[in-house]
Amino acid sequence: MKTIKVALAGAGAFGIKHLDGMQTIEGVEVVSLVSRELEKTQAVATRYGIGHVTTDLADSLALKEVDAVILCTPTQMHASQTLACLRAGKHVQVEIPLCDVFSDGEEVVKLAESTGLVAMCGHTRRFNPSHQYVHQRVSAGQFNIQQMDVQTYFFRRSNTNALGQPRTWTDHLLWHHAAHTVDLFAYQCGSPVVQAHAMQGPIHPVLGIAMDMSIQLRAANGALCSLSLSFNNDGPLGSFFRYIGDSATYIARYDDLFTGKEEKIDVSGVAVSMNGIELQDREFFAAIREGRAPNSSVAQVLPCYRVLHRLEQQLQTSA
Repeated sequence: MKTIKVALAGAGAFGIKHLDGMQTIEGVEVVSLVSRELEKTQAVATRYGIGHVTTDLADSLALKEVDAVILCTPTQMHASQTLACLRAGKHVQVEIPLCDVFSDGEEVVKLAESTGLVAMCGHTRRFNPSHQYVHQRVSAGQFNIQQMDVQTYFFRRSNTNALGQPRTWTDHLLWHHAAHTVDLFAYQCGSPVVQAHAMQGPIHPVLGIAMDMSIQLRAANGALCSLSLSFNNDGPLGSFFRYIGDSATYIARYDDLFTGKEEKIDVSGVAVSMNGIELQDREFFAAIREGRAPNSSVAQVLPCYRVLHRLEQQLQTSA
């Protein structure tokens, strides 16, 4: 089996998750690491045995041995860097979100289709064993979703990342965190979003973003979704999904799944791993080897960004 050689851009909290996941995947080698601060990037590269280190993605794209790139960079760079990877002839997986301007996402999809390269977006919820379990039951006709009730809560009143470290860019509830749920809702229901509405709280005077948001969705098959998002929550952090259906209620907390009565469900047999990030990466590399579109291809997730674009227009109109 030919080794797929990878460049990873973004050695922060999420980049480390990908590096850990790839260590468990046979036939994959990270050969180049890109990040903003050279000294910190070198330290991470040394820890993971990565030979090439740079602060410029173009340096990694110039390496002939690089077959694929994983982008864990700031949101505002995702679309332009994905385009750069495709133009350099590299397969690419970009972390969520694909874009924060819908027309940029459309451009990525168009270029990906013309190159024939694997272009995937990291919609991790499609791969978490908890959500895969629900998806399999829906696909088998054993469970129909009536409603999804989702909470996405963080405590970020200053510009910090998941490790509590200062950020050089600003995260966004709509284009980043809501993207997980908007895509997952349509994917799990097997039905497109046909109605969407959003409201947001006051704009933060320093960060320039809304710290609280509420989104309501309806799928073509009648299923509903209520999504509450906040950067103000001083309590359990993360995204928690309640699936209310015709035969059961499920609560998904990342890779773990519970009944509506908080009884834990064993999902260890759903996939080869209990790590959603690793499973996401496995799909990326399998698609490259098999010459096929991956689950969560940029084309598959583009409808999610169309919905986000419409919601952003609503919010701007109502401001």
